Amino acid sequence: MKSLFKSLYRKRRKNETFIKYVMWIVHLWLGLLSSIIVFVMCLTGCLYAFKNQITDLYNRDKVYITSGSKVPRTPDQIQAALFESGKELTSLLIPDHRNRSYVVSYRENNLDKSSYYNQYTGQIIGQADTGANQFFEIVLDIHRNLMMGNAGRQIVGASVLIFCILLISGLILWLPKKLKFLKQGLTVKFKAKFQRVNYDLHNTLGFYTFLMLFFIAVTGLYVTYPWVKNMLIVSLGGSSIDNIAEEKSNDDAFGGLLEDMLQKQDEKKNLKNSASASIDKILELSDKQLPYAAATSIELPNKENPRYVVIKTNTQNFLGMMLPDEVTFDKTGVFKTKELFSDKPLNKQFTALAKPLHTGEIMGLPSIILYFIVSLIGCSLPVTGFLIWWHRFKKTK
Repeated sequence: MKSLFKSLYRKRRKNETFIKYVMWIVHLWLGLLSSIIVFVMCLTGCLYAFKNQITDLYNRDKVYITSGSKVPRTPDQIQAALFESGKELTSLLIPDHRNRSYVVSYRENNLDKSSYYNQYTGQIIGQADTGANQFFEIVLDIHRNLMMGNAGRQIVGASVLIFCILLISGLILWLPKKLKFLKQGLTVKFKAKFQRVNYDLHNTLGFYTFLMLFFIAVTGLYVTYPWVKNMLIVSLGGSSIDNIAEEKSNDDAFGGLLEDMLQKQDEKKNLKNSASASIDKILELSDKQLPYAAATSIELPNKENPRYVVIKTNTQNFLGMMLPDEVTFDKTGVFKTKELFSDKPLNKQFTALAKPLHTGEIMGLPSIILYFIVSLIGCSLPVTGFLIWWHRFKKTK
């Protein structure tokens, strides 16, 4: 017991600042306390990073098709073919690659269904195999709450919060006293003994991944703690969640939302017997409003929303981020609204992208690979940190 205490505490060294001394104790104690949970979080994050790619691979016989020299069927032709077989098209997802199948959603026998669709042969290929999805649902459940419901969610949230403190305290401990020692903190001496290599890996990899790991952790806290969500939204120019109800009664934005709802009610009533514009026409009109090629989804008018809703995933920006732009038309094809992601205030942009920013999906495969590597390094930090303490513990015996 005495050896354990000695391994968890030391006297302040000569010429060591009080801040670094306190950070050392905080880093050690909190690191040991949260190491297992942090390891599990980073490991499940690594596994979940490639969810979409693995799911597509699992369904590769449905997702990937051969286009050859064939011309794809138009959305109107797809709708007509589905109608003939007793299916009512409700939405359509058109990918931005010729060799990927469309995804059609439809109602059949009062049931909503979704299937892959070969746009060159007019064949419904089949629904997605849920085997991979079931695996990733388990991974996500572990990542969110350790499969322990709300209690696990609070444990995870507290551990991630501790991880943020560990990253900050680790950075403070890493800072060299003098500039000449900077190179030592940026390199790993692989030819040294195991203990030194392990120490260098913990310090150096922790420094290189500090910003990314801190960002991933904070975006994770965003969905766990309302106070973190409030803090981020307010810091980005938004309003506190507690003030939203009060703002709604006075804000012009709420008045605009109410007006939009009333307009939709009028459209349902006034355009009830009007002929619907074709999907091809709607897509043509949307291309004029959003003049760029991109993955496109179109939702047809329904009981809840009487308008066509077209969403394009815009990647024409400096980092190639996938940003959604939306345009709507009434049943007859009259333009109604246009919502560009770039026009949204910063707080709403962050709210819309919180999940893809946390998972790494924001820039597609390149950012997913980057997040995977960073999360893998995140897995190593509790391990290398524990080994540093274990070596210290053995020396005190």
